[in-house]
Amino acid sequence: MDLVIGPLDLSAHVDEALAVQAIAFGLAADEVAVRRQIVLRHMTYPGARALGAMVDGNLAGFVYGMPNDRTHWWSTVVEPYLRARHNDLWLDDSFVITELHVHPHHQNRGIGRTLITTITDGADEPRSILSAIDTDSPARGLYHSLGYQDLARQVLFPSAPKPYAVMGAPLPLRRR
Repeated sequence: MDLVIGPLDLSAHVDEALAVQAIAFGLAADEVAVRRQIVLRHMTYPGARALGAMVDGNLAGFVYGMPNDRTHWWSTVVEPYLRARHNDLWLDDSFVITELHVHPHHQNRGIGRTLITTITDGADEPRSILSAIDTDSPARGLYHSLGYQDLARQVLFPSAPKPYAVMGAPLPLRRR
């Protein structure tokens, strides 16, 4: 396996990335169309950046994020849940992991771990936050192993069928 992790022009490779996300996350075509517009908008935000994992020349996974801004939609949804647990200060001076997905054929090989640690190693912020479906999943296990702690659970996003957990970790992320 020839693995290369590096900067990804996500705007130029949005369809490739969303194809990985659709398979990894089980998205229908209409959901992909909505997320395409969101990704393209996100990539215009100050400090937004992405990394890709190329395996034998094909995109096997990607991560993107940006410095958090309390005026962004995600922050406005999670803020009341965080405030209720006295964790809303995590919204300030944090690098948010917006999406992290690895194609199922390439999971459990350390690609997700390498993507998230590499992107956060380049962050100027002292901490990172993210949201993940609030189940005992391999993704949540990965985040816990990197030092992420639950800041709020059972967070409901409009139109999302399952509740999410908001997680935060000091940077740099914990290594094995």
